[in-house]
Amino acid sequence: MVRGAAAVDQKFRRQAMVRDQLRARGIQDEAVLAAMGRVKRHEFVEEALQAQAYSDNALPIGYGQTISQPFVVARMSSLLQVRPGMRVLEIGTGSGYQAAVLAEMGAEVFSVERIKSLYLAALKRLNAMRYFRVKLKLASGTLGWPEEAPFDRILVTAGGKALSPTLLDQLDEEGVMLSPLEVSGAGQRLFRVQCKGGRVWKQDVGGAHFVRLVQDNT
Repeated sequence: MVRGAAAVDQKFRRQAMVRDQLRARGIQDEAVLAAMGRVKRHEFVEEALQAQAYSDNALPIGYGQTISQPFVVARMSSLLQVRPGMRVLEIGTGSGYQAAVLAEMGAEVFSVERIKSLYLAALKRLNAMRYFRVKLKLASGTLGWPEEAPFDRILVTAGGKALSPTLLDQLDEEGVMLSPLEVSGAGQRLFRVQCKGGRVWKQDVGGAHFVRLVQDNT
């Protein structure tokens, strides 16, 4: 009974999150809203933090990393314009929450994580939740996943100083990449990137605040 009541409460909180934090703040992509209404965010954080799981806050997951606030996940997912069947490369698995949202949207997700403990925890969690459309790899995110390229979409969840040529090479000709970049005098900005006809087109879509992208494996 307690477990059932707790599940109902979390579902109510999740619905309120979608209504009050996402839709009310301008997220209009119904596929994103539906996916985030299904993914159990409380299962991606420690038990002690589950009461805060549906608040509009980033929460710590260890090793200096966080699970992004729901609005950021919704915004990134909307900007990617994911459609069912697309192949998406995610740089920075973290808790696995963003990957689960993309999988709920119908994408086949390839996610790379450099921190072994986070990789193992996300692998166990996603398998237990039956997100079999998500494949994980323990490696430096700057390397991408070349053997699975090209990708329709690439999502970078850590800020760098410049666009990665390695990741751009793994992007499909008609693909889209989202990447936070450090801009002198402006902090981090989020860029939506497309490659067409051998040229790279960048669109600044607003401010961002992510951990820094690093290359070494842990």
